[in-house]
Amino acid sequence: MRLLRLALAWFAVLAATGALAQAWPTRPVKIIVPFAAGGPADIYARLLAEKLQASLGQTFVVEDRPGGGAIVGTEAVVQSAPDGYTLLMMSNTHTVNESLIPDKRYVLLRDLVPVAPVNYSDLVLVVHPSVPAKTLEEFLALARANPGKLNYASSGPGTPYHMAGELLKAMANVDIVHIPYKGSSGARTDILGGQVQMMFDAITTMAPNVRAGKLRALGTSGKTRSTVLPEVPTVSEAGVPGYEAVIWLGVMAPANTPKPIVDKLNAEINRIVSSAEVRKAWAEQGAVPLSMTPDEFAKYMREDIEKWARVVKVSGAKPDR
Repeated sequence: MRLLRLALAWFAVLAATGALAQAWPTRPVKIIVPFAAGGPADIYARLLAEKLQASLGQTFVVEDRPGGGAIVGTEAVVQSAPDGYTLLMMSNTHTVNESLIPDKRYVLLRDLVPVAPVNYSDLVLVVHPSVPAKTLEEFLALARANPGKLNYASSGPGTPYHMAGELLKAMANVDIVHIPYKGSSGARTDILGGQVQMMFDAITTMAPNVRAGKLRALGTSGKTRSTVLPEVPTVSEAGVPGYEAVIWLGVMAPANTPKPIVDKLNAEINRIVSSAEVRKAWAEQGAVPLSMTPDEFAKYMREDIEKWARVVKVSGAKPDR
């Protein structure tokens, strides 16, 4: 009899949880972006919000909360109720921070649950036209001749732009000074103005400036040339064999968010990023959709955490905060 009561109670919990997920969302959902407005995370969070709003019939609001190398906005999500109404738009900044900033007040895969990846895109290494280097090899030679005198901008410690620069420094054995900004917009503004010499940025946002001749592209960061800037060699081709670094985005929720809600969100996001309309638009921008189950996404993140822990150790990268 006791076993029967326990079984009935368990089925009641499952039914209630299932009903909750079926009804969700019944009020607006907030997507917190822990990065500055205008960057890839902000741009794709807004597209995702628009598509989710259309398919789920409820308002999805994007809120940018930059600061602390993505920690400020992420902590806000960690501290939110695990009810599906607060989500995090994250990137591989978060997997880097697990080793770069180990004293933060949360642990990524303990305090947040993976929902779904969104996309990835290559980065492009650009320099201001005032830099007397037309190729990556010439730029590296210039850096070696002037150790500590050239600098590169990033959108903050632990971001893909920062770590792409640290990986280049380690693999090419050059001394270039990291200048962290509070967001990619500020870094982008200053390299366009010539206040900094170099920057890694997402192709999706930087390609128009390269095409307009405002900046000079010396290499892209993927394994193969980008379809958006096919005339630009990869960094690996251009002088640093084996180099590879990308920016990827995904969605997480507070730990203990009901699994049926996570699964429902996962299915919707996978459907959106796999649609012909989105795939075509993103291909033109240089973004590649990613589609995984929550468990597959968790495995992907664990492997990325391990990868960047090795890079942080070898490069000696610091959080600069």
